[in-house]
Amino acid sequence: MDNLTKEQRRKNMQHIHSKDTKIEVILRKALWQKGYRYRKNCKDIPGKPDIALTKYKIAIFCDGEFFHGKDWEVLKPRLEKSNNGEYWISKISRNRERDDEINKKLLFEGWTVIRFWGNEIKKNTDECVRVIEEAIFDLKLSKEEFDDTIS
Repeated sequence: MDNLTKEQRRKNMQHIHSKDTKIEVILRKALWQKGYRYRKNCKDIPGKPDIALTKYKIAIFCDGEFFHGKDWEVLKPRLEKSNNGEYWISKISRNRERDDEINKKLLFEGWTVIRFWGNEIKKNTDECVRVIEEAIFDLKLSKEEFDDTIS
């Protein structure tokens, strides 16, 4: 059962953005301060990643827990009991499928895909940056090893 009126719910939903969300801005600022340069919502990369480190071919997605179905086994039964449950289950299920499709497409094209949950970014921004830096280090290391084998 929804605690808000239809008008209140509508107003809330209108204020949800797909770009420049709070979690994206937090992570981007942290990366910028560390000296990493990136592209935002790059249209020529499959899935338009929230942050793309094109130099390293790293695609970073900042996923909201609700819209991307975190703990789906817990969330789905709760949605089944809600007013507009069918709509949300269908929408979130499709979002999860699309996330998987995008991950596979990017991996096939040689990208490293990193996905963070919103609360993860808010509460542990430094740890998220560390994960990205480890991915960069691993990519540099594997490139050096590859260069050594062909020379």
